[in-house]
Amino acid sequence: QVQPVESGGGLVQAGGSLRLSCTDSAGLLSMHPVGWFRQAPGKDREFVAAISSSGVGTTYPDSLRGRFKIFRDNPKNTVYLQMDGLKPEDTAVYYCAKSQGGLRMVLSAYEDWGPGTQVTVSS
Repeated sequence: QVQPVESGGGLVQAGGSLRLSCTDSAGLLSMHPVGWFRQAPGKDREFVAAISSSGVGTTYPDSLRGRFKIFRDNPKNTVYLQMDGLKPEDTAVYYCAKSQGGLRMVLSAYEDWGPGTQVTVSS
């Protein structure tokens, strides 16, 4: 069990863009499907995106499709989340984790969560 680490969060203006990164020191991330989730204060953790181990398959909730894009660079052992057209309601802590198998949208399908990175979108 190797914990991944997220980076790239910060403060951004509404309408701006941000790219988050997820990697792990052991280089194991490239062997698994990976998901991004987010959690705002007082709210449940929400599925954001997932990507297959090869990078060919991706999935998103309908509410985020088109604004967010997940992709990966396996030689760099890194999974990215590109966020465009950011809105204040996107403010949350963003987490990445390894899927136990397949492109799943539920929390129970994931393990080895990172500590999260804060994304704050100002009006």
